[in-house]
Amino acid sequence: MTNANTNTGNLNPFFHPAAHYASPEGVLNDDELSGPEKRIILSSWASDMFAVESCPALREIPGMGHTIRLADILAALRRLDGDDDPPPPGGVPMRLRRPWAAALRSPAGACFGDVGRLVHCIHERVG
Repeated sequence: MTNANTNTGNLNPFFHPAAHYASPEGVLNDDELSGPEKRIILSSWASDMFAVESCPALREIPGMGHTIRLADILAALRRLDGDDDPPPPGGVPMRLRRPWAAALRSPAGACFGDVGRLVHCIHERVG
């Protein structure tokens, strides 16, 4: 990636945030920025546009001499929302209950009467 001009003399931090902030924490701690301005900066950093090609969990922001973890950017956005808790881990994939599947696992489909036995017989012939 190309490096942005980091001469911070007259640059507005809103237009050139990498020249003013070294981390998401720095953006959050700047009292001169409003909440929406902080959100714009952090959201732009989280953009896939700055993703490191070989490691999408990192962001390489032009003008910054180091990469930033996407998790740190998202945590800063959550703090901005007043939600310090990390999101819950991914859920377990839902599987629909199939009554006939239990019959296949039980001997002779004992749990499901005639239908279970029929399914069991079909499974034995196919399997």
